[in-house]
Amino acid sequence: MRYLTLFLSLICMVFAAQSAKADRRVAFVVGNGVYKNVQPLPNPAIDAKSMASVLRNVGFEVVEGTNLTRDKMTERLLEFGKKAQGADVAVFFYAGHGIAISGTNYLLPIDADIKSEMDVKLGAAINIDLTLEQTMGDAKVKLVFLDACRDNPFAAKIKSNAATRSVNVQTGLAEMKSGEGTLIAFATGPGQTALDGKEGTNSPFTRALIANITTPGVEIQQAMTKVRAQVNEETNKGQLPWGHTNLIGAVYLNGAAAPAATAAGPSAPAAVASSGNSDVEVEFWRSVRESNKPEELNAYLSSYPNGQFRSLALARIASLKDSSSTATRNLTAGIDPATFKDEANQTTEDQIGLDKGQRRDVQRRLNGLGFDTKVSGKFDESTRAVITRWQAARGYPKSGYLNRLQHKALLTEIVAAVPTASSDADEKPVRRAPQQRSSNSGGSAPAPQRSGGDPGAAFVGGVVGGMVGGMFRR
Repeated sequence: MRYLTLFLSLICMVFAAQSAKADRRVAFVVGNGVYKNVQPLPNPAIDAKSMASVLRNVGFEVVEGTNLTRDKMTERLLEFGKKAQGADVAVFFYAGHGIAISGTNYLLPIDADIKSEMDVKLGAAINIDLTLEQTMGDAKVKLVFLDACRDNPFAAKIKSNAATRSVNVQTGLAEMKSGEGTLIAFATGPGQTALDGKEGTNSPFTRALIANITTPGVEIQQAMTKVRAQVNEETNKGQLPWGHTNLIGAVYLNGAAAPAATAAGPSAPAAVASSGNSDVEVEFWRSVRESNKPEELNAYLSSYPNGQFRSLALARIASLKDSSSTATRNLTAGIDPATFKDEANQTTEDQIGLDKGQRRDVQRRLNGLGFDTKVSGKFDESTRAVITRWQAARGYPKSGYLNRLQHKALLTEIVAAVPTASSDADEKPVRRAPQQRSSNSGGSAPAPQRSGGDPGAAFVGGVVGGMVGGMFRR
């Protein structure tokens, strides 16, 4: 019994030491691009996924979301606010549309329909100042990254509808001052607009952030100097990130020792993830290695610019580009030329008269062609976005809706891949009574049960259990 008491005491000391050493790190990461009432932005969702991966690699608990409505965005902010209370480091990252009215900045959910200043102030947009104060006020260090300085179509709407009085609507975002322990960074200077980048990749600002802010041994303000230099060079001096800081100490997002320079010259740029997170990189790669979406492979390259699977990712992207161009040439043969001209909308889709089963068939076909979506029989926002991507890939007018010609063209395409079981996640299987589980072999086999536990924790638990059991046997 004496040995058991000693052993358990040692375990408690180890866990107490680890708890004391670990900082509490929480991040809010959201990218909004699929706007309902203005032209969508192609890259914010990719930016958010890349940033979330990078922050997780250095120990952040991430509250993540993409293409959120006003209600969903509020839910995520409330969750973030609870987790960020008393945190050692809190990060706020947003990519998407933002707007400045009379010197106050607002973030825009995807369902924002803003025609006047009143729409903004009555809750159609989210006040950044109030949001940061309410969600991050108790954190010791607050880092805010706003990639929301795009050329905003809502600004023109507000100006055109301001007939009775002058409304001060800026092109980009307005200047913000940081409080104690806070760093605020914008994609570009106050009142200016930033680039969204090539479709399917990260924006210049986000790409520079993920390449620099978690470099081992680099303090955050030094990292932001490198971010500004990278964006300025990449955009041919067309965009220069701006920031305001009131940090009162050195902040490292990755405190690992910086790689030493070799005799041949300066060290190569460090990978975004430290070597201690190789397991995370492997899992990231496994999740995208068979993807038919170049943007997902580019997200891996952005997170791990010197990753161990870099060459494989580049080769996969190249093969997708080649197969896409070949497929497009083959698919155009025999297609009615009007398919490339006639616009589609809700009315033209209603005229087709698709029932739920036919909608599922459309979704299955899109999955089989590499345009992943849930097979639910409902054309929700996600399916509309996938239809838009399919239309763009085929050269049809992009709307997210179908007409008879486009539907006919889709039915003539040869589906090269069988949809996976996961794509039918919303189709509920027929429930069988417990006593029928071992009935005739002609029925569907029951799905294997998934364990929700962590394999590493199970291994440690087994070892500890064996040692404790051995002590009792003595």
